[in-house]
Amino acid sequence: MNRKDDVILQTELDALRLVQRGKVRDIYECGDFLLMVVTDRLSAFDVVLPDGIPQKGEVLTSLSVFWFSMTKDLVDNHLVSVNIDEFPHFCPTLGSVCSRYGSMLRGRSMLVKKARPMPLECIVRGYLSGSGWNEYKANGTICSIPLPPGLQESDRLPEPIFTPSTKAGSGHDVNISFDEAVALTGAETAGKLRLISLEIYEKAASYAEGKGIIIADTKFEFGIYEDKLILIDEVLTPDSSRFWSLKDYCPGRAQDSFDKQIVRDYLSTLEWGKTYPGPTLPREIIEKTSRRYRDILNILTG
Repeated sequence: MNRKDDVILQTELDALRLVQRGKVRDIYECGDFLLMVVTDRLSAFDVVLPDGIPQKGEVLTSLSVFWFSMTKDLVDNHLVSVNIDEFPHFCPTLGSVCSRYGSMLRGRSMLVKKARPMPLECIVRGYLSGSGWNEYKANGTICSIPLPPGLQESDRLPEPIFTPSTKAGSGHDVNISFDEAVALTGAETAGKLRLISLEIYEKAASYAEGKGIIIADTKFEFGIYEDKLILIDEVLTPDSSRFWSLKDYCPGRAQDSFDKQIVRDYLSTLEWGKTYPGPTLPREIIEKTSRRYRDILNILTG
């Protein structure tokens, strides 16, 4: 989906109520359900860039559907259907859009349950990287959780840890302690979120290692639907997780990730103030990034 198609689809979906337009996902109200459209838009340093990454939305959708299926024995999720031919049965308003623009929606759209989102991000870390590594270097902790001394960047942690964060409307999320999570959701709910997040991570990480992939850390989102806690949004994608090659893994340095790091590295060579509008990307950077996304999908799902 190129930028022109993105705009066309947004216009056609105006018959529905736009619930949220994120950096990558557009969410529309469809009666008792929500339509989530995963675009090819790419953000870097909190700026949506002019160029999309071909097939990125399809990769994110396919991976989420794969993991939703694998983890449904642990927790229910919000997925209703990814078959656009079924969408009009749930929301008649979608009939004309699906018939006219099915090629744009197919493979990148999910009809989902209308859940009430939890007010925090549920992050699980199995390895020492990113903001966790920065906090550890300064304080020997991650989100106030003490860790053993002498760990290196990218080291595997003694056991996976739950490190929630706020959900920022703009800018960066902020890591919080478990006690702060309890203040946001209540003790019982926070305990459930921690337990389920760790269970999902451990099951997914074990599966991925068998495919030669390390899941260094990941972010889950949950919501309440019919008084039950369910898994929502995306799950275990390159946009919400750090995937590393097990074969190339080497503690003591940053690892190469299956995500948009190629774009970040390129942008870091430019004299750009990391403010809107972002610079256009060379064709070779776009193609390499698209291939990187497709690679992790193929490795994990075959």
